[in-house]
Amino acid sequence: MKKTLLACIMIMLMLASACGNVETISNPNTSSEPEPETEESIIPKNTSEYCDSESINLDSETETYFYGTWKVEKLLGFANSYNDASEYPTGQKFIGDEIIIEKDFFSSKGLKKYKKYQYELKNPLYEITETCNNSDSFYRLYKIDIPDLNINDVVKVIDISDPSTKLRIPVSVGFFVVNNNRLILSSEATIFELRKITD
Repeated sequence: MKKTLLACIMIMLMLASACGNVETISNPNTSSEPEPETEESIIPKNTSEYCDSESINLDSETETYFYGTWKVEKLLGFANSYNDASEYPTGQKFIGDEIIIEKDFFSSKGLKKYKKYQYELKNPLYEITETCNNSDSFYRLYKIDIPDLNINDVVKVIDISDPSTKLRIPVSVGFFVVNNNRLILSSEATIFELRKITD
């Protein structure tokens, strides 16, 4: 009787152990290892070949992200169509300088090492002049490789104009907003990463 009971317990333990293994095998995503990049994440969601060139006002999400004081963090590179590295072998000396972008005030006077870039404007007009819905359409238009720009990233190009003349400010400074969570400064053929230091 004891041997029969012991044999039944052993069989039940083996069955319970086997059921546990089957569950582990049937659900491989319970491991702590990161999942590999899926095919879906590298396939473009928006396959538009060109950027949308309609000028529009900033949407509220872009305004919230864009307004603030920004510090030039690092040089990202040069446009492929024109490389000014011969004049500026490490890019313009903007690193550490600041730009103020507010709803009623814009100042690039924090770009101290270049007088021609220093400009102030009350009640500026901010416009999204281009919206590129994927990295290919952005590159096709600007010939700029932004490091870490993914295929499905949306890039909004923002221009600043004087409200009295409606003309773009006479300095070679522009901005690329990536997914409303990254701001790139464009100066002539050079791009820089900006970091928000105040809202």
